[in-house]
Amino acid sequence: MLTKEPNEIIEQFIAAMPKVELHLHLEGSVRPTTLLELARKHAITLPATNEREVIDYFQFRDFSHFIEIYMAICECLRTPEDFARIVEELGEQAAAQNIRYLEVHFNPEPHVRKRGLSFTAMLDGMNRGRMVVRHRFGVEMRWIADGVRDAESGPISVMITVDWLTGLTFADGVVALGLGGDEIGHPPAQFAAAFAKARAAGLHTVAHAGETTGPETIWSSLRDLQVERIGHGVRAVDDPLLLAHLAEAGIPLEMCPTSNVRTRVVDQPTAHPFRRIDKAGVCVTVNTDDPALFGCTLTDEYRVLTRDFGYQLDDIKRISINAVEASFLVPEQKRSTIAEFRESWTPLLDDLGAGSPAQ
Repeated sequence: MLTKEPNEIIEQFIAAMPKVELHLHLEGSVRPTTLLELARKHAITLPATNEREVIDYFQFRDFSHFIEIYMAICECLRTPEDFARIVEELGEQAAAQNIRYLEVHFNPEPHVRKRGLSFTAMLDGMNRGRMVVRHRFGVEMRWIADGVRDAESGPISVMITVDWLTGLTFADGVVALGLGGDEIGHPPAQFAAAFAKARAAGLHTVAHAGETTGPETIWSSLRDLQVERIGHGVRAVDDPLLLAHLAEAGIPLEMCPTSNVRTRVVDQPTAHPFRRIDKAGVCVTVNTDDPALFGCTLTDEYRVLTRDFGYQLDDIKRISINAVEASFLVPEQKRSTIAEFRESWTPLLDDLGAGSPAQ
């Protein structure tokens, strides 16, 4: 017998259920208070002097302002200890939402090439933080190293990133090469050699595509880079043939509804194509992108699915399993994680006053 309203049950279920997130940028997760402290530590002047001003500064105005914010954050990350700290804080935030596993994007280029921090030192700090998160919070993290389309040296910069990655072992936690930056004027084919080298080294591959450009960037990422997942991919909705291909080939989309509203990729939450893409049979996942910059959590993003897209409890369960299946966990880890998620649902719903069979 229901003791709470259905919407209340779904809201509470979303807050408590185990989760996986696949598209989150480490630099975009830095807390405003942490940014202020790091700026003071390194004697860096920010265009903000308190938490409220930083939050206001983080408000998206246009893409150039977004890059300005991003580079200001990177400027404040100078030592391995800085990276360990922000990873630990990200893990704490994840644990508070019952996120069990994260694949976190990071961008080596501004830290290594522009600020003289060695790739090894940066990754060592990140991994020290990752071990703390594992032991203190029970949250697992893996890294996706992003090349930057619009870096000064373009494809050469991405190849340098791949060269750094090919000397790593599984213990270093890097599972994939990604591609970010401005899509406009930087076609994926320019980076084909770097992605081929990454694949040959055993790395998975992903790319931001179809966020600020049309379906052709998604097609090129699949054809020229042979990526396994697409970041964002909202403009796939404009091409029925592409939707059919994504569904048939099982290519997941890492969708970020709040980010797309904040950056004006879509006009309003209800205009987001998430539901239409899902209805086309594409494996969709929900993610935060840059949670500190956009003021959102993964719990918030799941609530967007119910509030703006009309998703029900079974839909929420299905999307949460999509994230596990789309992850770069090895098959046995995927199976055990899915089993763990499903086993948690019935007692969780019982506790919320709405018994339901696991699915």
